[in-house]
Amino acid sequence: MRRQQLDIQLKTPDQIEKMRGAGLVVAAALDAMREAVAPGVSTADLDAIAEKVIRDAGATPSFKGYHGFPASICASVNEQVVHGIPSSEQVLREGDLISLDCGAILDGWHGDSAITVGVGETDPALLKMAEVAEDAMWAGIAAAARGAANGRGRLTDISFNVEKTVRKAGRYGIVDGYGGHGIGTEMHQDPHVLNHGKPGKGPRLEPGLCLAIEPMITMGSPRTAELSDGWTVVTRDNSMAAHVEHTMCLLEDGVWVTTAVDGGRGRLGDLVTSRQP
Repeated sequence: MRRQQLDIQLKTPDQIEKMRGAGLVVAAALDAMREAVAPGVSTADLDAIAEKVIRDAGATPSFKGYHGFPASICASVNEQVVHGIPSSEQVLREGDLISLDCGAILDGWHGDSAITVGVGETDPALLKMAEVAEDAMWAGIAAAARGAANGRGRLTDISFNVEKTVRKAGRYGIVDGYGGHGIGTEMHQDPHVLNHGKPGKGPRLEPGLCLAIEPMITMGSPRTAELSDGWTVVTRDNSMAAHVEHTMCLLEDGVWVTTAVDGGRGRLGDLVTSRQP
């Protein structure tokens, strides 16, 4: 079923079950990379780890070959915000901050998720920024679940709650132009989900809607630039950045975070669907 205008794809509960399979593959790949992050490890090493986990599960990397992207993950270090290309020459150092973004396709359905982690001993202020991004992501997901439950939710309720959480936490830049997206039989679908804005606007939040929610924040200016490789997005002021993401789907009785091992229950409690064991 597709909504007119924005071409929003609404999924059935059975289709969301299939997305859960892809989401768990992504979660396993991110867990494996998190364990491997250490000084001396290259971003190409992490890419190889993720690809092995994905293919061993019978899935396919969503990113590899996507519009010519050459790798299975995006690995964005320090001032790199998103879309960093893994390289054997980019070797992690003590104190770095790295965002690992990963997607997988299983039985034709996508999962997409990202984490930001410190490398070895990391400045607590940077780890705090990553925590703020994660809190903002969960606030956006919770807003979606509440809005779908009461029948009054609109897309920008997510954006508003992401922004509100970041603003309350400190003086961080919220990257403009980039954001979350619909997801399902394609990795990127309508609608685009900004990480800032006023509530109560845009399409309704309703069962069957599946979105990737992904705050991107910086320690300084929100302004970014794209490098000559045509992919890597960096902060213009060279400030450090954090990026986190989960795929979430709305059902009749709650939300299911398909890329979280516990379905989101640890952060969302009873907002999570009973379909999730």
